[in-house]
Amino acid sequence: MADSALASSAEFGALGASKKKVGPMRLPFFYGWIIVAVTFVTMAIGVNARTSFSLFFPPILKEFGWDRGVTAGAFSFGFLVSAVMSPLMGKLMDRAGPRAVMELGVGLMAAGLLLAPLTTQPWHLYLTIGVLVGAGSICLGYSGQSLFLPNWFSRKRGLAVGVAFAGVGLGSITVLPWVQLMIEETGWRTACTAMGIVVLVVLVPINLLLRKRPQDMGLLPDGDQAPTASVKPVSNVVDPVWASIDWTLARAMRTARFWWLALGLFGGLYSWYAVQVHQTKYLLDIGFSPSVAAWALGMVSLFGVPGQIFLGHLSDRIGREWIWTVSGLGFAICFAALIALQYTPSLALVYVMVISQGLLGYGVTSIMGAVVAEIFQGEHFGSIFGTLMLAALAGGAAGPFVTGALHDHYGTYTLAFAIGGAISLAAAAAIWMASPGKVRAVAGRLHRAHGARPLEQATSNPR
Repeated sequence: MADSALASSAEFGALGASKKKVGPMRLPFFYGWIIVAVTFVTMAIGVNARTSFSLFFPPILKEFGWDRGVTAGAFSFGFLVSAVMSPLMGKLMDRAGPRAVMELGVGLMAAGLLLAPLTTQPWHLYLTIGVLVGAGSICLGYSGQSLFLPNWFSRKRGLAVGVAFAGVGLGSITVLPWVQLMIEETGWRTACTAMGIVVLVVLVPINLLLRKRPQDMGLLPDGDQAPTASVKPVSNVVDPVWASIDWTLARAMRTARFWWLALGLFGGLYSWYAVQVHQTKYLLDIGFSPSVAAWALGMVSLFGVPGQIFLGHLSDRIGREWIWTVSGLGFAICFAALIALQYTPSLALVYVMVISQGLLGYGVTSIMGAVVAEIFQGEHFGSIFGTLMLAALAGGAAGPFVTGALHDHYGTYTLAFAIGGAISLAAAAAIWMASPGKVRAVAGRLHRAHGARPLEQATSNPR
């Protein structure tokens, strides 16, 4: 049986044609899985280092007695900084690659965490937690990793990204409890310093292993062998005219697909953060104990680990659009359960809310980069994705704000949660309109796209 051919070897090979020829790496496994492992660890530490502000928040308030809005504003200000950084990060990725982006992110985040304990005035928090940690987190988080990780896989893209991004969930149930223990035993300043040291010591060396694309190392996506005369490569390109275009940011922005993607990303993160920020306070408001509210938030992250991996893998079989729909339905069910809890508070409904949010809703992260890469893949992908992330970050900022404002106006979350559910479904519809599957087919749909035999048969020698 001949080795499996690359699903899109000709297309990906062209990306590396202008690069200096490098002999293939000799490892007992595909180097792409090292990229996945580095991303997993980076996400586990980097994303949760920023999230740990929620643990520092109470002792900072207790020590200084500042207004909650002023203090929490440092974290929110980080969203604004992230939005400004996003397109710049994309351009840096296109020019210098992931090592430069990730190490810049590590340096910024570590500086913010190490300087934050020197805080004596609110603006100190805005500079450290807001500017430095916020700017670092956009590099180390979903946005930064999605700029290069999809390059390493074609047939297994969803699975690989799902595994890598599951690091966030594992980190939330390991890193955050450790930080909380440090706060209780040594105070928030020592805990913040320790987190900064961990970011530096762990992430600086491992991110030196990163490369932008497999062709830079003489490899092909998924670890496939170069096609031979006896093995006919199968392209995953469904629309060759679209795929042949050299997509720059300016060209992309003149297409409807770009704006459908922007709407989908906006809605996806709107739903995510609307529920994540408000669910704990809501559960407390309707009579659940603090332990149940905290348990629910932790279990969402725990269910998110298998959810991201499984739905990422499933997206390689049935298509990205379907998985975004599943994720949208997950958030819609979550919002419906939250509304129902107001009238029928029960642990059963809490379980429905937790499972639908974590197991289904969080699956959207495993395909965010893939849906954009499969439409605008090319040398300028970083700039395009970085700009699209402005819409995603706007959704992440709008979700909590609009939900809170509606609650303040009406005295209930009912309308806000209903709007959140509707937006999550609208985001799924937007991804169907963008139709990444009509540009490049996932492995499980390849034979349908070309009217040929399944990929495993089409890329093997006949006996």
